[in-house]
Amino acid sequence: MRHGRKGWSSTRKPEEVRRALARQWLAKAEEDLAVADLIARNSGPLYGALCFHAQQAAEKALKAVLVTQQTEFGRTHDIASLLAASEPAAPGISEALASARALTPYAVETRYPTDEPPITRDEASRALEAARKTVDQARSIVETVGT
Repeated sequence: MRHGRKGWSSTRKPEEVRRALARQWLAKAEEDLAVADLIARNSGPLYGALCFHAQQAAEKALKAVLVTQQTEFGRTHDIASLLAASEPAAPGISEALASARALTPYAVETRYPTDEPPITRDEASRALEAARKTVDQARSIVETVGT
C-alpha cells in the first residue's frame, strides 16, 4: 500500500497500515492543538494564529477518522464536508461537533491581511474549545477502530 508524498510500502496488513496512518494524522492534530494551547496561554493577542492552529487540529483529526474508514478526502479545509464524510464511522458526529464548522475560514483567512474585524479573545476561546472537542472525539474513534 502506498500513500502520500513519501509513500507507504509495507508488508503489514492494510488495516494495520491504515491504523498507523490514522494515528499519524491524529498525532499531527494533537500537535496543532498543543500549539493553539500554547498561544492561548501567551499574554499577547495572537488570536489569528490560535484560530489557524485550532482549525488545523480539527481538520487533521477528522482526516484521521476518514483514514480509519478508508474514505478519500483530497485536499480540503472544509470542516463541514469532513464531518459529513465521517458520519459512517461516527453517526451523529456532524451534530455533536457542529461548533467545529465555524473553524473552516481560519484555514486561510487568518494567514493573510484582511479588512475583516480582528478576532476577539472570546472567538479564539470558542475556536480552541471546538478543536479540543473534535480532537477528543476523533481520538476516541481512532483508538476503538480495529481493537
